[in-house]
Amino acid sequence: MRLTVNLPDGSTIEKQYDTPVTPEDLIREYTSHCPYQILSCRIDNQNRRLDTAIDADCTVDLLDLRDPYANMSYQASLTLLYLKAVREELGPKARVTIANSLSKGLFTQIRISSVTDDIAVRIEKRMRDYVEQNLPVTEKRITAAEAVEFLQKDGSEHEKALFRTASELTEANLCEMDGEECIFYVHTLPSAGYMDLFNIRRYRNGMLLRFPHPSDPSVVPEYEEQRMLYETFSEELHWEQLMGCTFVSDLNQKVLKNDFRELVMLSEALHEKKVAEIAQMIHDQKKRIILIAGPSSSGKTSFAKRLCIQLRVIGLRPLYLGTDDYFLDRADMVPDENGNLDFEGLSAVDIGLFTEQMNALLAGKKADIPEFDFITGSKIFGKRIMSIDESQPIVIEGIHGLNPKLTEGIPDGQKFRIYISPLTQLNIDQHHRIPTTDARMLRRLVRDSRTRGRSAAVTISSWPSVRAGEEVNIFPYNSEADVFFNSQCLYELAVLKKYAKPLLEAITPAEKEYSEAQRMLQFLKFFVSIEDDSVIANNSIIREFIGGSILVD
Repeated sequence: MRLTVNLPDGSTIEKQYDTPVTPEDLIREYTSHCPYQILSCRIDNQNRRLDTAIDADCTVDLLDLRDPYANMSYQASLTLLYLKAVREELGPKARVTIANSLSKGLFTQIRISSVTDDIAVRIEKRMRDYVEQNLPVTEKRITAAEAVEFLQKDGSEHEKALFRTASELTEANLCEMDGEECIFYVHTLPSAGYMDLFNIRRYRNGMLLRFPHPSDPSVVPEYEEQRMLYETFSEELHWEQLMGCTFVSDLNQKVLKNDFRELVMLSEALHEKKVAEIAQMIHDQKKRIILIAGPSSSGKTSFAKRLCIQLRVIGLRPLYLGTDDYFLDRADMVPDENGNLDFEGLSAVDIGLFTEQMNALLAGKKADIPEFDFITGSKIFGKRIMSIDESQPIVIEGIHGLNPKLTEGIPDGQKFRIYISPLTQLNIDQHHRIPTTDARMLRRLVRDSRTRGRSAAVTISSWPSVRAGEEVNIFPYNSEADVFFNSQCLYELAVLKKYAKPLLEAITPAEKEYSEAQRMLQFLKFFVSIEDDSVIANNSIIREFIGGSILVD
Protein backbone atom coordinates (compact mmCIF):
# COMPACT_ATOMS: atom_id res chain seq x y z
CA MET A 1 0.00 0.00 0.00
CA ARG A 2 1.12 3.55 -0.71
CA LEU A 3 0.67 6.23 1.96
CA THR A 4 0.83 9.99 1.61
CA VAL A 5 1.72 11.37 5.05
CA ASN A 6 1.14 15.07 5.76
CA LEU A 7 3.32 16.11 8.69
CA PRO A 8 2.95 19.01 11.16
CA ASP A 9 6.08 20.79 9.92
CA GLY A 10 4.42 21.23 6.52
CA SER A 11 6.27 18.45 4.73
CA THR A 12 4.65 15.57 2.84
CA ILE A 13 6.17 12.12 2.48
CA GLU A 14 4.99 9.37 0.14
CA LYS A 15 6.09 5.84 0.92
CA GLN A 16 5.25 2.25 0.08
CA TYR A 17 4.47 -0.12 2.98
CA ASP A 18 4.28 -3.90 2.64
CA THR A 19 2.37 -4.54 5.87
CA PRO A 20 -0.38 -2.68 7.76
CA VAL A 21 0.73 0.22 9.93
CA THR A 22 -0.91 2.53 12.46
CA PRO A 23 -0.53 6.31 12.84
CA GLU A 24 1.45 5.53 16.02
CA ASP A 25 3.97 3.69 13.83
CA LEU A 26 4.18 6.74 11.56
CA ILE A 27 4.75 9.03 14.57
CA ARG A 28 7.77 6.96 15.59
CA GLU A 29 9.07 6.95 12.03
CA TYR A 30 8.70 10.68 11.45
CA THR A 31 9.42 12.11 14.92
CA SER A 32 11.84 14.68 13.50
CA HIS A 33 8.99 16.22 11.48
CA CYS A 34 6.75 16.62 14.55
CA PRO A 35 7.64 19.70 16.64
CA TYR A 36 4.90 18.86 19.17
CA GLN A 37 3.32 15.66 20.42
CA ILE A 38 0.92 14.07 17.94
CA LEU A 39 -2.53 13.61 19.46
CA SER A 40 -4.83 12.71 16.59
CA CYS A 41 -4.92 11.93 12.90
CA ARG A 42 -7.04 12.09 9.80
CA ILE A 43 -7.17 9.22 7.33
CA ASP A 44 -8.55 10.35 3.97
CA ASN A 45 -9.96 13.42 5.71
CA GLN A 46 -11.77 11.41 8.39
CA ASN A 47 -10.80 11.83 12.07
CA ARG A 48 -9.44 8.59 13.51
CA ARG A 49 -7.69 7.23 16.60
CA LEU A 50 -3.93 6.93 16.55
CA ASP A 51 -4.07 3.14 16.92
CA THR A 52 -6.22 2.67 13.80
CA ALA A 53 -4.87 -0.03 11.48
CA ILE A 54 -4.09 1.21 7.96
CA ASP A 55 -4.07 -1.48 5.28
CA ALA A 56 -4.91 0.36 2.03
CA ASP A 57 -3.69 3.33 0.01
CA CYS A 58 -4.64 6.57 1.72
CA THR A 59 -3.57 10.01 2.90
CA VAL A 60 -2.74 10.42 6.58
CA ASP A 61 -2.54 13.75 8.42
CA LEU A 62 -0.72 13.71 11.76
CA LEU A 63 -2.16 16.36 14.10
CA ASP A 64 -0.92 18.08 17.22
CA LEU A 65 -2.72 20.35 19.70
CA ARG A 66 -2.96 23.19 17.16
CA ASP A 67 -5.67 21.26 15.33
CA PRO A 68 -9.18 21.77 16.80
CA TYR A 69 -10.07 18.08 16.74
CA ALA A 70 -6.75 17.02 18.29
CA ASN A 71 -7.27 19.68 20.96
CA MET A 72 -10.68 18.28 21.82
CA SER A 73 -9.31 14.72 21.82
CA TYR A 74 -6.69 15.76 24.36
CA GLN A 75 -9.25 17.49 26.55
CA ALA A 76 -11.59 14.47 26.44
CA SER A 77 -8.79 12.04 27.27
CA LEU A 78 -7.50 14.27 30.07
CA THR A 79 -11.04 14.51 31.44
CA LEU A 80 -11.24 10.71 31.62
CA LEU A 81 -7.89 10.65 33.44
CA TYR A 82 -9.14 13.33 35.85
CA LEU A 83 -12.44 11.55 36.50
CA LYS A 84 -10.63 8.33 37.35
CA ALA A 85 -8.19 10.10 39.68
CA VAL A 86 -11.01 11.94 41.49
CA ARG A 87 -13.01 8.78 41.95
CA GLU A 88 -10.04 6.76 43.18
CA GLU A 89 -8.85 9.52 45.51
CA LEU A 90 -12.17 10.77 46.89
CA GLY A 91 -14.52 7.81 46.43
CA PRO A 92 -17.30 6.92 43.98
CA LYS A 93 -19.71 9.57 45.32
CA ALA A 94 -17.38 12.44 44.38
CA ARG A 95 -19.23 13.58 41.25
CA VAL A 96 -17.44 15.91 38.84
CA THR A 97 -18.91 18.64 36.66
CA ILE A 98 -16.82 20.22 33.89
CA ALA A 99 -18.28 23.71 34.22
CA ASN A 100 -16.52 26.07 31.78
CA SER A 101 -13.20 27.20 30.36
CA LEU A 102 -11.09 29.42 32.63
CA SER A 103 -7.44 30.47 32.87
CA LYS A 104 -6.52 28.42 29.77
CA GLY A 105 -8.00 25.30 31.29
CA LEU A 106 -11.25 23.82 32.57
CA PHE A 107 -12.98 24.93 35.75
CA THR A 108 -14.42 21.84 37.40
CA GLN A 109 -16.56 21.30 40.46
CA ILE A 110 -16.49 18.24 42.72
CA ARG A 111 -19.45 17.45 44.93
CA ILE A 112 -17.68 17.14 48.26
CA SER A 113 -17.96 19.10 51.49
CA SER A 114 -14.86 21.23 50.85
CA VAL A 115 -12.18 21.58 48.19
CA THR A 116 -8.63 22.08 49.46
CA ASP A 117 -5.14 22.58 48.08
CA ASP A 118 -4.20 19.19 49.50
CA ILE A 119 -6.94 17.50 47.47
CA ALA A 120 -5.63 19.19 44.32
CA VAL A 121 -2.13 17.86 45.02
CA ARG A 122 -3.45 14.34 45.64
CA ILE A 123 -5.50 14.29 42.44
CA GLU A 124 -2.59 15.53 40.32
CA LYS A 125 -0.24 12.94 41.84
CA ARG A 126 -2.74 10.18 41.14
CA MET A 127 -3.09 11.34 37.53
CA ARG A 128 0.68 11.39 37.06
CA ASP A 129 0.87 7.85 38.42
CA TYR A 130 -1.56 6.74 35.69
CA VAL A 131 0.49 8.56 33.05
CA GLU A 132 3.63 6.81 34.30
CA GLN A 133 1.82 3.45 34.13
CA ASN A 134 0.65 4.37 30.61
CA LEU A 135 -2.82 2.94 31.28
CA PRO A 136 -4.52 1.97 28.00
CA VAL A 137 -7.70 3.74 26.88
CA THR A 138 -10.20 1.65 24.94
CA GLU A 139 -13.03 2.96 22.83
CA LYS A 140 -16.23 1.36 21.62
CA ARG A 141 -18.77 2.88 19.23
CA ILE A 142 -22.27 2.56 20.70
CA THR A 143 -25.78 3.50 19.60
CA ALA A 144 -27.97 6.04 21.37
CA ALA A 145 -30.03 3.20 22.88
CA GLU A 146 -26.86 1.56 24.19
CA ALA A 147 -25.71 4.91 25.59
CA VAL A 148 -28.97 5.34 27.53
CA GLU A 149 -28.68 1.76 28.81
CA PHE A 150 -25.13 2.47 29.99
CA LEU A 151 -26.20 5.71 31.64
CA GLN A 152 -28.96 3.93 33.57
CA LYS A 153 -26.20 2.55 35.82
CA ASP A 154 -24.30 5.70 36.63
CA GLY A 155 -25.41 8.61 34.48
CA SER A 156 -27.29 11.76 35.32
CA GLU A 157 -30.80 12.52 34.12
CA HIS A 158 -29.38 15.27 31.90
CA GLU A 159 -27.08 12.82 30.12
CA LYS A 160 -29.96 10.44 29.43
CA ALA A 161 -32.25 13.29 28.44
CA LEU A 162 -29.73 14.47 25.85
CA PHE A 163 -30.06 11.22 23.89
CA ARG A 164 -33.83 11.24 24.30
CA THR A 165 -34.26 14.78 23.00
CA ALA A 166 -31.55 15.03 20.31
CA SER A 167 -32.83 12.62 17.66
CA GLU A 168 -29.86 13.24 15.36
CA LEU A 169 -27.46 12.08 18.08
CA THR A 170 -27.45 8.39 17.12
CA GLU A 171 -23.96 7.30 18.22
CA ALA A 172 -21.24 8.01 20.76
CA ASN A 173 -17.93 6.61 21.97
CA LEU A 174 -17.86 4.63 25.21
CA CYS A 175 -14.32 5.03 26.52
CA GLU A 176 -12.69 3.08 29.35
CA MET A 177 -9.49 3.43 31.37
CA ASP A 178 -8.81 0.80 34.02
CA GLY A 179 -12.46 0.52 35.00
CA GLU A 180 -13.35 4.21 34.60
CA GLU A 181 -15.95 4.58 31.81
CA CYS A 182 -17.32 7.72 30.19
CA ILE A 183 -19.14 8.67 27.02
CA PHE A 184 -17.35 11.05 24.63
CA TYR A 185 -18.10 12.36 21.16
CA VAL A 186 -14.55 12.58 19.83
CA HIS A 187 -11.86 9.93 19.63
CA THR A 188 -9.67 9.58 22.70
CA LEU A 189 -5.93 8.95 22.85
CA PRO A 190 -4.75 5.32 22.97
CA SER A 191 -3.20 5.54 26.44
CA ALA A 192 -2.49 7.79 29.41
CA GLY A 193 1.16 8.17 28.40
CA TYR A 194 0.12 10.81 25.87
CA MET A 195 -1.32 13.02 28.63
CA ASP A 196 1.78 14.20 30.43
CA LEU A 197 1.19 17.95 30.11
CA PHE A 198 -1.32 19.26 32.68
CA ASN A 199 -1.61 20.60 36.20
CA ILE A 200 -4.31 20.78 38.86
CA ARG A 201 -4.91 23.68 41.21
CA ARG A 202 -7.70 24.64 43.57
CA TYR A 203 -9.69 27.68 42.50
CA ARG A 204 -12.43 29.06 44.76
CA ASN A 205 -15.00 26.28 45.20
CA GLY A 206 -13.59 24.05 42.48
CA MET A 207 -10.52 22.80 40.64
CA LEU A 208 -8.75 24.03 37.53
CA LEU A 209 -7.63 21.31 35.13
CA ARG A 210 -5.02 23.13 33.05
CA PHE A 211 -3.19 22.00 29.91
CA PRO A 212 -1.27 23.48 26.95
CA HIS A 213 -2.80 26.10 24.72
CA PRO A 214 -2.68 25.73 20.91
CA SER A 215 -0.44 28.82 20.74
CA ASP A 216 2.31 26.74 22.43
CA PRO A 217 1.50 23.01 22.70
CA SER A 218 4.78 22.21 24.46
CA VAL A 219 4.01 23.73 27.86
CA VAL A 220 1.19 24.41 30.31
CA PRO A 221 0.90 28.23 30.30
CA GLU A 222 1.52 30.28 33.40
CA TYR A 223 -1.52 30.68 35.61
CA GLU A 224 -3.48 33.87 35.04
CA GLU A 225 -6.16 35.08 37.45
CA GLN A 226 -9.41 35.75 35.54
CA ARG A 227 -11.71 37.05 38.26
CA MET A 228 -13.99 38.98 35.91
CA LEU A 229 -14.39 35.96 33.61
CA TYR A 230 -15.26 33.73 36.59
CA GLU A 231 -17.86 36.24 37.79
CA THR A 232 -19.34 36.47 34.29
CA PHE A 233 -19.74 32.70 34.11
CA SER A 234 -21.32 32.78 37.57
CA GLU A 235 -23.77 35.44 36.42
CA GLU A 236 -24.59 33.42 33.31
CA LEU A 237 -25.26 30.36 35.48
CA HIS A 238 -27.64 32.44 37.57
CA TRP A 239 -29.41 33.61 34.40
CA GLU A 240 -29.77 30.03 33.18
CA GLN A 241 -31.22 28.93 36.51
CA LEU A 242 -33.75 31.79 36.28
CA MET A 243 -34.76 30.48 32.86
CA GLY A 244 -34.79 26.83 33.93
CA CYS A 245 -32.23 25.91 31.32
CA THR A 246 -28.87 24.58 32.54
CA PHE A 247 -28.14 21.75 30.07
CA VAL A 248 -28.71 21.34 26.34
CA SER A 249 -31.42 18.79 27.08
CA ASP A 250 -33.37 21.51 28.94
CA LEU A 251 -33.22 23.71 25.85
CA ASN A 252 -34.17 20.81 23.57
CA GLN A 253 -37.22 20.00 25.67
CA LYS A 254 -38.43 23.60 25.46
CA VAL A 255 -38.04 23.57 21.68
CA LEU A 256 -39.76 20.18 21.30
CA LYS A 257 -42.68 21.40 23.42
CA ASN A 258 -42.80 24.66 21.45
CA ASP A 259 -42.18 26.37 24.77
CA PHE A 260 -39.06 28.35 23.86
CA ARG A 261 -40.62 31.77 23.22
CA GLU A 262 -40.59 32.78 26.86
CA LEU A 263 -36.95 31.65 27.02
CA VAL A 264 -36.10 33.93 24.09
CA MET A 265 -37.85 36.90 25.67
CA LEU A 266 -36.25 36.30 29.08
CA SER A 267 -32.82 36.03 27.50
CA GLU A 268 -33.29 39.31 25.64
CA ALA A 269 -34.69 41.04 28.74
CA LEU A 270 -31.63 40.02 30.76
CA HIS A 271 -29.41 41.44 28.04
CA GLU A 272 -31.29 44.72 28.05
CA LYS A 273 -31.12 44.90 31.85
CA LYS A 274 -27.35 44.43 31.76
CA VAL A 275 -26.88 47.04 29.03
CA ALA A 276 -28.94 49.49 31.09
CA GLU A 277 -26.81 48.77 34.18
CA ILE A 278 -23.63 49.49 32.23
CA ALA A 279 -25.09 52.73 30.89
CA GLN A 280 -25.92 53.79 34.45
CA MET A 281 -22.36 53.03 35.56
CA ILE A 282 -21.02 55.27 32.80
CA HIS A 283 -23.42 58.02 33.82
CA ASP A 284 -22.62 57.77 37.52
CA GLN A 285 -18.85 57.70 36.96
CA LYS A 286 -19.07 60.59 34.45
CA LYS A 287 -16.95 58.74 31.89
CA ARG A 288 -16.47 60.31 28.46
CA ILE A 289 -14.50 57.74 26.41
CA ILE A 290 -16.32 54.38 26.24
CA LEU A 291 -14.09 51.69 24.73
CA ILE A 292 -15.67 48.41 23.53
CA ALA A 293 -13.58 45.44 22.41
CA GLY A 294 -13.96 41.71 22.01
CA PRO A 295 -13.10 38.81 19.70
CA SER A 296 -14.65 38.15 16.31
CA SER A 297 -18.41 37.57 16.22
CA SER A 298 -19.02 38.82 19.74
CA GLY A 299 -21.77 41.20 18.62
CA LYS A 300 -19.77 44.36 19.31
CA THR A 301 -21.69 46.57 16.88
CA SER A 302 -25.15 45.58 18.12
CA PHE A 303 -24.05 45.97 21.72
CA ALA A 304 -22.49 49.39 21.09
CA LYS A 305 -25.66 50.69 19.46
CA ARG A 306 -27.88 49.29 22.21
CA LEU A 307 -25.62 50.94 24.75
CA CYS A 308 -26.00 54.25 22.92
CA ILE A 309 -29.78 53.92 23.17
CA GLN A 310 -29.62 53.23 26.91
CA LEU A 311 -27.28 56.19 27.40
CA ARG A 312 -29.83 58.39 25.68
CA VAL A 313 -32.58 57.02 27.94
CA ILE A 314 -30.73 58.44 30.97
CA GLY A 315 -30.15 61.82 29.38
CA LEU A 316 -26.79 61.42 27.64
CA ARG A 317 -26.25 61.99 23.93
CA PRO A 318 -23.40 59.68 22.90
CA LEU A 319 -21.32 59.99 19.76
CA TYR A 320 -20.69 56.56 18.18
CA LEU A 321 -17.39 55.90 16.38
CA GLY A 322 -15.47 52.88 15.14
CA THR A 323 -11.71 52.53 15.21
CA ASP A 324 -11.88 51.08 11.67
CA ASP A 325 -12.23 54.64 10.38
CA TYR A 326 -8.79 55.40 11.82
CA PHE A 327 -6.90 52.85 9.76
CA LEU A 328 -3.70 54.14 8.25
CA ASP A 329 -3.91 54.72 4.52
CA ARG A 330 -2.52 51.62 2.87
CA ALA A 331 0.14 53.74 1.18
CA ASP A 332 1.44 54.69 4.64
CA MET A 333 1.59 51.17 6.06
CA VAL A 334 4.98 49.50 6.51
CA PRO A 335 5.22 45.92 5.17
CA ASP A 336 6.69 43.19 7.38
CA GLU A 337 9.85 41.27 6.55
CA ASN A 338 7.87 39.14 4.06
CA GLY A 339 6.38 42.15 2.31
CA ASN A 340 2.91 41.62 3.82
CA LEU A 341 0.71 44.28 5.38
CA ASP A 342 -0.73 43.57 8.84
CA PHE A 343 -4.32 44.81 8.81
CA GLU A 344 -5.15 43.27 12.21
CA GLY A 345 -2.42 44.72 14.42
CA LEU A 346 -2.45 48.03 16.23
CA SER A 347 0.23 49.24 13.81
CA ALA A 348 -2.55 49.50 11.20
CA VAL A 349 -4.28 52.25 13.23
CA ASP A 350 -3.44 55.95 12.91
CA ILE A 351 -3.01 56.38 16.67
CA GLY A 352 -1.74 59.94 16.33
CA LEU A 353 -4.83 61.16 14.51
CA PHE A 354 -7.12 59.18 16.80
CA THR A 355 -5.57 60.67 19.94
CA GLU A 356 -5.57 64.19 18.54
CA GLN A 357 -9.24 64.03 17.55
CA MET A 358 -10.46 62.37 20.77
CA ASN A 359 -8.74 65.02 22.89
CA ALA A 360 -10.11 67.76 20.65
CA LEU A 361 -13.66 66.43 21.05
CA LEU A 362 -13.24 66.10 24.81
CA ALA A 363 -12.14 69.76 24.90
CA GLY A 364 -15.25 70.88 22.99
CA LYS A 365 -13.38 71.55 19.76
CA LYS A 366 -14.37 70.53 16.25
CA ALA A 367 -12.84 67.44 14.63
CA ASP A 368 -13.01 66.27 11.02
CA ILE A 369 -13.82 62.60 11.68
CA PRO A 370 -12.63 60.41 8.78
CA GLU A 371 -14.47 57.63 7.01
CA PHE A 372 -12.24 54.83 5.78
CA ASP A 373 -12.83 53.70 2.19
CA PHE A 374 -11.89 50.02 2.11
CA ILE A 375 -11.93 49.99 -1.70
CA THR A 376 -9.34 52.74 -2.14
CA GLY A 377 -7.60 51.98 1.15
CA SER A 378 -7.63 55.59 2.33
CA LYS A 379 -9.42 57.91 4.74
CA ILE A 380 -11.99 60.39 3.43
CA PHE A 381 -12.36 63.72 5.22
CA GLY A 382 -14.90 66.51 5.13
CA LYS A 383 -18.04 64.41 5.62
CA ARG A 384 -18.25 64.35 9.44
CA ILE A 385 -17.08 67.59 11.02
CA MET A 386 -18.24 67.29 14.62
CA SER A 387 -18.04 68.71 18.10
CA ILE A 388 -19.64 67.64 21.37
CA ASP A 389 -20.43 69.32 24.65
CA GLU A 390 -18.89 68.35 27.98
CA SER A 391 -21.75 66.02 28.94
CA GLN A 392 -21.56 63.83 25.81
CA PRO A 393 -19.67 60.51 25.92
CA ILE A 394 -17.94 59.02 22.90
CA VAL A 395 -18.67 55.32 22.32
CA ILE A 396 -15.81 53.66 20.41
CA GLU A 397 -16.00 50.09 19.13
CA GLY A 398 -13.04 48.14 17.72
CA ILE A 399 -10.77 45.18 18.35
CA HIS A 400 -8.01 47.33 19.88
CA GLY A 401 -10.27 49.22 22.27
CA LEU A 402 -8.71 47.74 25.41
CA ASN A 403 -5.10 47.99 24.28
CA PRO A 404 -3.60 50.73 26.49
CA LYS A 405 -1.37 51.90 23.64
CA LEU A 406 -4.39 53.00 21.61
CA THR A 407 -5.46 55.54 24.22
CA GLU A 408 -2.25 56.26 26.13
CA GLY A 409 -2.49 59.91 25.01
CA ILE A 410 -5.97 60.29 26.54
CA PRO A 411 -6.45 60.88 30.31
CA ASP A 412 -7.26 57.59 32.10
CA GLY A 413 -9.95 59.23 34.20
CA GLN A 414 -12.05 59.72 31.07
CA LYS A 415 -12.07 56.06 30.02
CA PHE A 416 -14.58 53.27 30.63
CA ARG A 417 -13.59 49.91 29.13
CA ILE A 418 -16.01 47.13 28.16
CA TYR A 419 -15.02 43.63 27.09
CA ILE A 420 -17.65 41.66 25.17
CA SER A 421 -17.74 37.96 24.31
CA PRO A 422 -20.37 35.19 24.19
CA LEU A 423 -19.86 32.87 27.17
CA THR A 424 -22.26 30.10 28.03
CA GLN A 425 -22.75 27.97 31.14
CA LEU A 426 -25.24 25.86 29.17
CA ASN A 427 -23.41 22.54 29.06
CA ILE A 428 -23.98 19.51 26.88
CA ASP A 429 -23.84 17.31 29.98
CA GLN A 430 -21.84 17.15 33.19
CA HIS A 431 -18.60 16.33 31.40
CA HIS A 432 -18.96 18.30 28.16
CA ARG A 433 -18.98 22.09 27.93
CA ILE A 434 -19.86 24.23 24.92
CA PRO A 435 -16.66 25.84 23.59
CA THR A 436 -17.03 29.60 23.17
CA THR A 437 -14.82 29.43 20.09
CA ASP A 438 -17.20 27.03 18.34
CA ALA A 439 -20.20 29.22 19.13
CA ARG A 440 -18.41 32.26 17.70
CA MET A 441 -17.34 30.41 14.57
CA LEU A 442 -20.95 29.38 13.88
CA ARG A 443 -22.03 33.01 14.25
CA ARG A 444 -19.35 34.12 11.82
CA LEU A 445 -20.05 31.32 9.36
CA VAL A 446 -23.73 32.29 9.14
CA ARG A 447 -23.00 36.02 8.87
CA ASP A 448 -20.23 35.54 6.28
CA SER A 449 -22.59 33.57 4.08
CA ARG A 450 -25.42 36.07 4.42
CA THR A 451 -23.52 39.35 4.09
CA ARG A 452 -20.41 38.46 2.08
CA GLY A 453 -21.44 35.42 0.08
CA ARG A 454 -18.62 33.38 1.58
CA SER A 455 -18.80 29.61 1.68
CA ALA A 456 -18.43 27.75 4.96
CA ALA A 457 -15.12 26.38 3.67
CA VAL A 458 -13.72 29.89 3.29
CA THR A 459 -14.80 30.87 6.81
CA ILE A 460 -13.34 27.68 8.31
CA SER A 461 -10.11 28.16 6.37
CA SER A 462 -9.66 31.71 7.67
CA TRP A 463 -10.65 30.93 11.27
CA PRO A 464 -7.16 29.89 12.50
CA SER A 465 -5.69 33.23 11.39
CA VAL A 466 -8.60 35.05 13.06
CA ARG A 467 -7.92 33.17 16.29
CA ALA A 468 -4.19 33.84 16.06
CA GLY A 469 -4.90 37.57 15.70
CA GLU A 470 -7.18 37.48 18.75
CA GLU A 471 -4.44 35.88 20.83
CA VAL A 472 -2.17 38.83 20.03
CA ASN A 473 -4.55 41.79 19.77
CA ILE A 474 -7.53 41.07 22.04
CA PHE A 475 -7.22 38.38 24.72
CA PRO A 476 -4.10 39.82 26.43
CA TYR A 477 -6.05 43.00 27.24
CA ASN A 478 -9.38 41.69 28.55
CA SER A 479 -8.15 42.22 32.13
CA GLU A 480 -8.09 45.96 31.37
CA ALA A 481 -11.91 46.00 31.24
CA ASP A 482 -14.04 47.75 33.82
CA VAL A 483 -16.98 45.51 32.99
CA PHE A 484 -17.64 42.31 31.01
CA PHE A 485 -20.72 41.99 28.81
CA ASN A 486 -21.72 38.43 27.97
CA SER A 487 -23.34 38.54 24.53
CA GLN A 488 -24.43 34.90 24.59
CA CYS A 489 -28.09 34.31 23.78
CA LEU A 490 -29.02 31.15 25.65
CA TYR A 491 -31.15 29.87 22.78
CA GLU A 492 -28.83 30.87 19.94
CA LEU A 493 -27.26 27.54 18.96
CA ALA A 494 -30.71 26.08 18.37
CA VAL A 495 -31.35 29.04 16.04
CA LEU A 496 -27.96 29.03 14.31
CA LYS A 497 -28.30 25.32 13.52
CA LYS A 498 -30.95 25.98 10.87
CA TYR A 499 -28.63 28.38 9.04
CA ALA A 500 -25.26 26.70 9.63
CA LYS A 501 -26.10 23.06 8.96
CA PRO A 502 -26.69 23.32 5.17
CA LEU A 503 -23.59 25.49 4.80
CA LEU A 504 -21.44 22.88 6.55
CA GLU A 505 -23.05 20.00 4.67
CA ALA A 506 -22.06 21.68 1.39
CA ILE A 507 -18.37 21.05 2.12
CA THR A 508 -17.28 17.93 0.24
CA PRO A 509 -14.84 15.20 1.38
CA ALA A 510 -12.35 16.46 -1.22
CA GLU A 511 -12.02 19.82 0.55
CA LYS A 512 -9.45 20.17 3.33
CA GLU A 513 -12.08 21.86 5.55
CA TYR A 514 -14.29 18.75 5.41
CA SER A 515 -13.13 17.22 8.70
CA GLU A 516 -13.67 20.47 10.62
CA ALA A 517 -17.12 20.80 9.03
CA GLN A 518 -17.92 17.26 10.18
CA ARG A 519 -16.78 18.13 13.71
CA MET A 520 -19.11 21.12 13.75
CA LEU A 521 -21.99 19.07 12.32
CA GLN A 522 -21.45 16.56 15.11
CA PHE A 523 -21.63 19.42 17.59
CA LEU A 524 -24.91 20.66 16.09
CA LYS A 525 -26.46 17.21 16.54
CA PHE A 526 -26.80 17.98 20.25
CA PHE A 527 -29.41 20.65 19.51
CA VAL A 528 -33.02 20.57 18.37
CA SER A 529 -33.36 23.30 15.74
CA ILE A 530 -35.62 26.31 16.27
CA GLU A 531 -37.16 26.65 12.83
CA ASP A 532 -39.39 29.67 13.52
CA ASP A 533 -37.18 32.47 14.83
CA SER A 534 -39.70 35.27 14.26
CA VAL A 535 -40.06 35.72 18.03
CA ILE A 536 -36.48 37.07 18.23
CA ALA A 537 -36.51 40.86 18.59
CA ASN A 538 -35.08 42.92 15.75
CA ASN A 539 -32.53 44.53 18.08
CA SER A 540 -31.25 41.20 19.39
CA ILE A 541 -27.52 40.57 19.15
CA ILE A 542 -28.18 37.30 17.35
CA ARG A 543 -29.95 39.28 14.60
CA GLU A 544 -26.54 40.71 13.68
CA PHE A 545 -25.70 37.22 12.41
CA ILE A 546 -28.94 35.66 11.13
CA GLY A 547 -30.32 38.90 9.66
CA GLY A 548 -33.27 41.14 10.40
CA SER A 549 -31.40 43.55 12.67
CA ILE A 550 -32.43 47.20 12.90
CA LEU A 551 -29.02 48.01 14.41
CA VAL A 552 -26.63 46.50 11.84
CA ASP A 553 -26.85 46.66 8.07
